[in-house]
Amino acid sequence: MNRDSAEATRITCEPGIAPKRLTTDQRRAYERDGFLAIEAFVSPAWLERLRAVTAEFVDRSRALTGSNAIFDLEAGHRAARPRLRRLVSPGDLHETYWEFVSASEIVDLVEDLIGPDVKYHHGKLNFKAPRGGEEVKWHQDIQFWPHTNYSPLTVGVFLGDVEPGMGNVGFVPGSHLGELFDQYDGDRWVGSISDRDLERVDTASAVFPVGPAGSVTIHNCRTVHGSEPNRSERERPLLLQTYAAADAFVYTDIVRRSPRGDTLIRGAPARWARHDPRPCQVGPSRARTIFEVQQREV
Repeated sequence: MNRDSAEATRITCEPGIAPKRLTTDQRRAYERDGFLAIEAFVSPAWLERLRAVTAEFVDRSRALTGSNAIFDLEAGHRAARPRLRRLVSPGDLHETYWEFVSASEIVDLVEDLIGPDVKYHHGKLNFKAPRGGEEVKWHQDIQFWPHTNYSPLTVGVFLGDVEPGMGNVGFVPGSHLGELFDQYDGDRWVGSISDRDLERVDTASAVFPVGPAGSVTIHNCRTVHGSEPNRSERERPLLLQTYAAADAFVYTDIVRRSPRGDTLIRGAPARWARHDPRPCQVGPSRARTIFEVQQREV
């Protein structure tokens, strides 16, 4: 690979930039595996604030009998026992969420991986209700919101302790270096990799991180990942936020676009777009959650 090609295809920051939070070995592991897991990274003070505002939104959901643009509800949701699949775009709903995703210590992690010029793209809060919480089939993220390059990554924050069997997200090491898969079934967008194509993915090697509240996962937009239902008696709330290098620009978007999407939260804006020569599949423009798409509800 020549120098120009290596620059176009890199997923991390340019060599030589000193990290703020990560070790050199952690950055190399991300480049090699396409994901990282760090235990107890988020401070107790931030966890307390995030849990408090999340409890407020769960209480608001009690009055609902069906999903809407903010709340994606699981079957069986009721006032006495809320069962949420997702809170859509929390950074747009409360300043506590926005302060966390745009100015907390997790932005240092992002900078350590993709460089000093960082854009926020979107966020969500997935709940995984006890004895439920639907499967998320194996998929890659970038086809949902294709960019000009593959720098985008997603940071997941455990809002509670996570143990095996709680619908943990699993990541296939090195899969970001392989194929970008077709996530259509014929003409229908399904947001998952077909069983036929999964034969070429080593899902048996997937790593399912666990850890105390405040632990984080970080995965590249090409990394194959998924999760099983939550078989425990405890909810597994996971706050997710996606970022991109400033020189990555969106082609289209099938998530519910955040009003703050593509907001520069650190560094300087890009004057040139960086284009990875590898093609990127483009999903449809209609906004639907991954649960609605994969379960073929719409």
